[in-house]
Amino acid sequence: MTDVIQWRWLNEPATWRLNESQVVVTTDANTDFWRETWYGFCRHNGHVYGCDVGGDFTFEVKVEGDFSALYDQAGLMLALDEQCWLKASIEFNDSQPMISSVLTNPFSDWVPGVFPGNARCFWLRLTLKGGALRLQYSTDGRQWPLLRLCSFPIGERYFVGAMCCTPERGGLSVTFSDMRISAPLDKALHDLT
Repeated sequence: MTDVIQWRWLNEPATWRLNESQVVVTTDANTDFWRETWYGFCRHNGHVYGCDVGGDFTFEVKVEGDFSALYDQAGLMLALDEQCWLKASIEFNDSQPMISSVLTNPFSDWVPGVFPGNARCFWLRLTLKGGALRLQYSTDGRQWPLLRLCSFPIGERYFVGAMCCTPERGGLSVTFSDMRISAPLDKALHDLT
């Protein structure tokens, strides 16, 4: 992580520590990010260790965790405000860890899929460029298949960072590392590097 970026918590968890270039978090109980769809409730109390960014950018993070209870999740989050955001994560669902994303504006959708790698260690990469959001995942830190491509409202500032929550329990331990923000990647859509 770079020294010039001011990292801070949205909904700071009771238990966390910073080890050199790692953030180790234990989730609080009944935390989540969700707005209304299907379940009829709004929650905005999950944990995000992030920073404010202006303009177009790419954000990457490595995530390690042991997902075992329904809706256990960890990954990344991009927010314009409390009603407009995207999260992407491994999320435990249907008795297995799934790769998923949720786009909220102002209602949440949810797109889960089977994860082809080891869900205890994976990478996520988000590129925001000109109102388009490109979301990728990696099982090895080298190949980056597309997870989602969508529009995202253009704002003056965004909050982006590493996200985790446990809607049905507390106590998920997650390690975030290799967090970096850079100029937006300008690769072809199907360039997986």
